[in-house]
Amino acid sequence: CPAGGRLRAVLVTRCLRPVLTGPGVECAVRSERQHRAALRWCGGRTEAVMEHLRSGGVRLLLSGVKQHEEVIFYAKLHGVSVVECLSSEEVALISEIAGISPYDPAGDSVQGEIAEAAVVTFCQPLLLGSQRYVHIGFSSAGAFQPHCLVLCAPVDAINEQHAAALHGAFTMLLQLFRAVDQECGAEGESQNGASGVRSGYSPATETRV
Repeated sequence: CPAGGRLRAVLVTRCLRPVLTGPGVECAVRSERQHRAALRWCGGRTEAVMEHLRSGGVRLLLSGVKQHEEVIFYAKLHGVSVVECLSSEEVALISEIAGISPYDPAGDSVQGEIAEAAVVTFCQPLLLGSQRYVHIGFSSAGAFQPHCLVLCAPVDAINEQHAAALHGAFTMLLQLFRAVDQECGAEGESQNGASGVRSGYSPATETRV
C-alpha cells in the first residue's frame, strides 16, 4: 500500500498470527470441528491485532520475519503496508534511528496503547532489476540523521566493488575525523595546562628564575 506523507510505523520480530502451540506445548485436536474453531480463533485474533494497529494510526508494519498469509490479508484489508523479512542488522538499525523497540501484542488484550511507533515520511516500492525493495524515509529520534545511498550496476560483482570502495572511503574519513578530534582535544588540554602554569607564577618566583 504505497503511501506518501507522514506515517506511523511499528517494528515486529515475530509473526502476528497467534499459534496454538509453543515450545514444549502440545495441542490436542480431537475433531475437525474443534480444528476449525481453533483456526477461526487465530483468524479473529489476527484481524483484531490489525484493526488495533490501524485504529492507532499505524500504516506501516516492518517485520523481521515472514508474516502469515492471514496477516497480509488483514493488513491489505485495513490499508496497512507490510515490509517482511528484514535482516537482524536492518531491525537493529531501524531501532537505533527511530528509537523504538519491537511491538508485541502479547496477553489476552490487544487494546493497549501503541507507544513504540516510528514516524515515517514516505514509503514507496523500489524495483532494481529483478529485485524488489522498499524505500522508506525515517524521522530520526536522536542525534543520528539517516541518509540514503543506492548503488546500481549491471552485475553484482561491479556493485560489490563500488560498495567496497565507498566503505573504504567512509572508513578513511572516520579515521581522519577521529585524528582531528584527538589533535584538537590535545591542543585544548595543552593550552589549559599552559594557562594553569602561567597563572601559578608570582613576580617573586619569576625574579628568582
